[in-house]
Amino acid sequence: MKREQRYTRGLAGVNVPALRSHNAALVLDLLRTAGEAGISRLELAERTGLTPQAVSKITARLRAEGLAAEAGHRASTGGKPRTVLRLVPSAGHAVGVHLDRDELTTLLTDLAGTVVALRRRPVDLGEGAGPVLDAVTEEVRALLTDGATGGGGPTGAGEPPGPAPGPGPALGSGPALGSGLASGSGLASGSGLASGPGLGHGPDPVLGPASAPAPAPAPVLGVGVAMPGPLDHHAGVPGRVTGFPSWDGYPVRDELARRLGLPVVLDKDTNAAALGLALRPESPGSFAYVHLGTGLGAGLVLGGAPLRGDRTGAGELGHQTVQLDGPPCGCGGRGCLEVLCLAAVARGELPEAARILGAGAANLVRLLDIDQVLLGGRVVLGAPEVFADGAREVLAGLGLPTPVAVATAPQAVAVGAAWLVLAPIFGQ
Repeated sequence: MKREQRYTRGLAGVNVPALRSHNAALVLDLLRTAGEAGISRLELAERTGLTPQAVSKITARLRAEGLAAEAGHRASTGGKPRTVLRLVPSAGHAVGVHLDRDELTTLLTDLAGTVVALRRRPVDLGEGAGPVLDAVTEEVRALLTDGATGGGGPTGAGEPPGPAPGPGPALGSGPALGSGLASGSGLASGSGLASGPGLGHGPDPVLGPASAPAPAPAPVLGVGVAMPGPLDHHAGVPGRVTGFPSWDGYPVRDELARRLGLPVVLDKDTNAAALGLALRPESPGSFAYVHLGTGLGAGLVLGGAPLRGDRTGAGELGHQTVQLDGPPCGCGGRGCLEVLCLAAVARGELPEAARILGAGAANLVRLLDIDQVLLGGRVVLGAPEVFADGAREVLAGLGLPTPVAVATAPQAVAVGAAWLVLAPIFGQ
């Protein structure tokens, strides 16, 4: 099922004043998926099930708050041409952080998820939470300075950060996402965005005073952090990350929120990437994002939404046993998909690694009956055709027609981390 069909199945608008936030989110998401071409108020009413009057009120508020603007006119079958509206992506920004085992990527996106600043630096999770979160804090502050000054473009790695920048505008300040949105559509700072479902937590007063956020070109809504699992998405703490047990139970989300003075969301790297991919207008309704980098895991999307599980532990594909008497894995098991696949990569046997990865993908297809398998991660992107062909061969040999493709965006995890912050604004 394509995304544009879902508004008629369970996400239709409701003409009740108490649900203004829900309705505004539906309208915003349609503006987002329409892109620069825009969408008319009549189409918005048809797609959401809202009355034309309700749509007019919502779009008037969104325009007043700087979130929507006119994108021209479109011929109609009768009467005057229809005014077309579009999202204003520059009205707000989000930070995405990919904290890998050996590398830290931070980026700044606008409301449409377009990367406007990017930084990378080496990091070692084995150094422990304190030094690593020092690096995250420095990079986020430097990133926001880059974004405010137009530096650190989306193709270049950031320079080693200098002294922390001075205080900047408070979260949600400025004309676009300030008190107007918070009190109008209920999607931004205060009791709306900062504490909304799935959006993480702001500074914890128990942990002491927070640092002021660094300057940025528009309100920064929050920071999404993606790191290897397992972890507890609800509590914002990692579990026993394979090879790095010292991170188990560390309050990563709350500590970063205290340091940065911004709401923070923590999720697994695979879940973040899957979320970002699921929010593309052309995305299938169900798919598995299979990530092979410094580890192996999967992000699962069913019915257009990430599947995390009740304890947010779903998708630990790398620790699925595929060889009972296989080599030991850092997780405590034997013959795990991850240890076998990474061993083949280390030997330079990429076709064999691709076949092992394909076996895991086939298990997901059989278990979940998904529409597509998407492969990603730095190892896959280093030899995309080898891994795609190998996985397809395994699935075809088992009579499974599920298509296999490669998610070619090199920063899929970091962009997905930014979407952890942005998605609730659009009702996702």
